[in-house]
Amino acid sequence: MKNAPITKGNESGKVQNYSITVTGKDEPRIDSRLIANHLGVQHESITRLLTTYKNDFKELGILRFQIGEITGRGQPERYAMLNEDQAYLLLTYSRNTKKVRQLKLKLVLAFKEARHAQSIHQAEYLPTYHQLHDVIARLAGGSNNERFIHMNVNKAVNQAVGVKSGNRHNLAFPSKSVLAVAQMIARNAMTSASNHKDGYQSAKQALHGFKKALEIANETSPRLLLIGNKGASHE
Repeated sequence: MKNAPITKGNESGKVQNYSITVTGKDEPRIDSRLIANHLGVQHESITRLLTTYKNDFKELGILRFQIGEITGRGQPERYAMLNEDQAYLLLTYSRNTKKVRQLKLKLVLAFKEARHAQSIHQAEYLPTYHQLHDVIARLAGGSNNERFIHMNVNKAVNQAVGVKSGNRHNLAFPSKSVLAVAQMIARNAMTSASNHKDGYQSAKQALHGFKKALEIANETSPRLLLIGNKGASHE
């Protein structure tokens, strides 16, 4: 099959500094617009290639096209969320330039980290999450405020590790693993409490100590990037 070359577009320095961010709760996927930015090409060229060879890409999984939000007076942009194999096929259909080779390497690392994060999600995050919220449910004892108690403990855990609300699924290793540890600390702190109020205060105090320990660890070993979602992407 003859390769379909990607047309070069704006190659200014501004398009060279986008982080590689692989997303997807069940299957890691990457935004086709991000690939275009890394290659310094017009996204329309990427879309045209995906449309022309859509049957090839569908052989590797569902080809998920989405519509982006309208910005300013522009039109909403159609883009694709590509799985790992589809992303590599897209680059195979591109000219084998230095930028393409560099992006291939970045994608290998990004998808590898995404798989690692998914493994941690299943083996560490979910068990500690359920254990923590089982304790909360027991202490809340059918309180009308039980929903808010669960939410407040989640907020305390997020604050301890520097995660913004709604960003847990975007975390990569080691941040995801640190989040699991924070949940375990909160659960242990609440286990011996007699009611949900005391349990919440115990959890907050324990998590505060954990946050301080993380801050010290980051100061002494900044490459660990233990706090926040910095581990979620590759530069």
